[in-house]
Amino acid sequence: MRQQQGEGGSSNVFSMFEQSQIQEYKEAFTIIDQNRDGIISKDDLRDVLATMGQLNVKNEELEAMVKEASGPINFTVFLTMFGEKLKGADPEDVIVSAFKVLDPEATGSIKKEFLEELLTTQCDRFTAEEMTNLWAAFPPDVAGNVDYKNICYVITHGEEKEE
Repeated sequence: MRQQQGEGGSSNVFSMFEQSQIQEYKEAFTIIDQNRDGIISKDDLRDVLATMGQLNVKNEELEAMVKEASGPINFTVFLTMFGEKLKGADPEDVIVSAFKVLDPEATGSIKKEFLEELLTTQCDRFTAEEMTNLWAAFPPDVAGNVDYKNICYVITHGEEKEE
């Protein structure tokens, strides 16, 4: 049992992740740290969000993101934040939060075309069959919007909400 760690507890954050995961987080950190000074700042967040098409992010939103850390966000702090989120957060909240990044107006939905482009061109790419299955399970509305909160609910609870 390693409970009495004192202030050095955060140095053990690297033991929470596989080496490959640490490398992925390091790559993400490097992408977000736009000015390459080793610290993620509001300006870094603004710049990386702009590269993803989020051009009108409010200063208060950026402040809130940076304030989630107890101090400057270096790589160890960044990794610790992910460790805490993964340990204590409800999986549905984590998934919804990921979608919210793609929904700057907080409508609760995103465009089908946009989601399909992301899912078929980024990371673990969806196949055409997987996309067909996704749209069969979660058909977009007449305006082409997809209710991502419903998707998150089904991912974490296994069935559609009754409403």
